[in-house]
Amino acid sequence: MKIKVILIGAGNRGVAYTDIMGQMLDKYEVVAVAEPIESRREYIKEKHKIPQEMCFATGEELLSLGKIADAAIIATMDRDHFKLTMQAISLKYDLLLEKPVSPDPKECKRIADYAVEMGVKVVVCHVLRYSPFFITLKEAILEGKIGDVISITHEECVGNVHHSHSFVRGNWGNTERSSIMLLQKSCHDIDILQWLIGKKCVKVQSFGSLSYFKKENAPKDSPEYCIEGCSKAEKCPYNAVKIYLDDKKNDWFRTTCTREANPTDAMVEKALKTTQYGKCVFKCDNDVVDHQTVNLLYEDGATVNFNMNAFNKGGRFIHIMGTKGELRGAMDSSKLPITLFDFETRETMEIPMKTGDGIINGHGGGDEGIVASWHEYLSGTYEGVSISDISTSVDNHLTVFAAEKSREEGIVVDVEAYKKTLEED
Repeated sequence: MKIKVILIGAGNRGVAYTDIMGQMLDKYEVVAVAEPIESRREYIKEKHKIPQEMCFATGEELLSLGKIADAAIIATMDRDHFKLTMQAISLKYDLLLEKPVSPDPKECKRIADYAVEMGVKVVVCHVLRYSPFFITLKEAILEGKIGDVISITHEECVGNVHHSHSFVRGNWGNTERSSIMLLQKSCHDIDILQWLIGKKCVKVQSFGSLSYFKKENAPKDSPEYCIEGCSKAEKCPYNAVKIYLDDKKNDWFRTTCTREANPTDAMVEKALKTTQYGKCVFKCDNDVVDHQTVNLLYEDGATVNFNMNAFNKGGRFIHIMGTKGELRGAMDSSKLPITLFDFETRETMEIPMKTGDGIINGHGGGDEGIVASWHEYLSGTYEGVSISDISTSVDNHLTVFAAEKSREEGIVVDVEAYKKTLEED
């Protein structure tokens, strides 16, 4: 079964999913694109041989044609999701919706309710669920290898340069432009933790702040833009000239800072002189946290400690403790392979990943996994353990919003009580 798809939003995520579809021509055909940046729109047009009349600057223009395909990918900026998603659901498009669903908890809930009402399949891009690493952990738990899950310690090490790129200088550094840090970066992880435990979160507590990436920590006499010359440039890990201009291999950073599909050095230089990507990392308009800890209590008493932190090399690490044993691992198995310690035998054994390895491909293979699984799901042949419906995804989003309420107000939040407040006008 070949599924015809329209793409709304041809940034890094939209390109990633449709590039994979371009390698699965027996399963997918991308038939239209909406993207305001011409070079990105042209990239999709050429890549998928889309006729000019099916290329649009806005999602609204594309959706005004009615339903012209089987499914849609919505991968725009966070605050554009709600209107476009509701319009696509009204046309009965099945959706692959980039996370977060919306920066607003009430909008999240309205999307879930409307999708259920319209009988539309909406899959949120919680791509970690589809990575070989997390599938291996989930199947080990389902097979009873560690008994009942009692507690999990999970780290999301964002990486100091990644954090500076995306959450200080970039699109997601300011909550008014995008969303809170925990939602944007870590709704993946809150979703994964609930999926691994298989029970609902009932209470949450959180602490965190923006501690380092702020004006008072700027070097004395540092310029507004790195390219203007700074006395600390040689040793500064956040020197924009080194990160974006000198490093010719990091296509992700170069395309993001220029907003061009195939940027030249001249385009990068212009971005470093005129946009936040070139600014001193301590002089941007960012306000999201650079570290946050979340404690979660689940049904039947399982507990989780989750730590999201910018001050590291990067990677995800997890320790799952059960009644019969424990699992440890890292998404990048070269840093830490998956191991199982069995209480009965007192032996530690290494567990191979089900398929693939490492973090070479997008999200540890999760990008490829979700695209393949989405086709099976829409075709009615899916037999995996990863896909969840929109209601489950939104429920896990609401746990994130409850955690942020805890952080801001210094309280322990009852998640169900918090959800009820969203129903109040």
